[in-house]
Amino acid sequence: MAEEPAAETQLLRSQKAKLIEILSSDADFVLQYADSRSLLSTHGYQRLKACHIPTEKVTDLLDHIIQRGPEAARGLLELLKDPALQETFPLLCFIKDLQVSTFSSETRGRAPDFQETIPAKSICNNMSQLVTEKQLMAVSRAIGRSWREIGRLALAIPSVKLEQIEEDHSIHVERVFAMLRYWRICQRDEATAACLHSLLSQGDWALPPESINFLLKSERD
Repeated sequence: MAEEPAAETQLLRSQKAKLIEILSSDADFVLQYADSRSLLSTHGYQRLKACHIPTEKVTDLLDHIIQRGPEAARGLLELLKDPALQETFPLLCFIKDLQVSTFSSETRGRAPDFQETIPAKSICNNMSQLVTEKQLMAVSRAIGRSWREIGRLALAIPSVKLEQIEEDHSIHVERVFAMLRYWRICQRDEATAACLHSLLSQGDWALPPESINFLLKSERD
């Protein structure tokens, strides 16, 4: 009878697709931090370092750590909560809500119920209303020339995607709107108005509160 996978590896595997999307914007940064914490074997590090495709590098990194077992998986989950990682990848804020400890021995006989583990739509904030296109357009008008910086640092959108958006749209507000729509598509059910407000309210790129506080209000009109 096969041994039940450890809670840490199950949890990491369940978030794999989302982590690939977020971390691929700077795969080398993650690789170096993972290596500094000895989460990789020497051979694994050299193999990953030689990979030049960000999404493949992150995918292989996650697979490598999952295969190394619960200790390595636990180490990566802790690394993703590190301030340096949280600052570089703001969309990693959801990691802080993951509770590995809830996978006690009594849950090992069944598939983990991640709805119990991860608070429903808890990304960045418990206000769960998904952001609407009307709200995205209003935010687009509030974002000025620093839109690329906001895209890279606040929304974790790859530079190559921002360049594509800039080529596809000649009008500034349309570029910003396309960028915000891309973020919403990537985040799917976690693209809440509250999360967007949180991401745009911190760091050097923070927008004036009066220009985005409407995101915290109910969209019933």
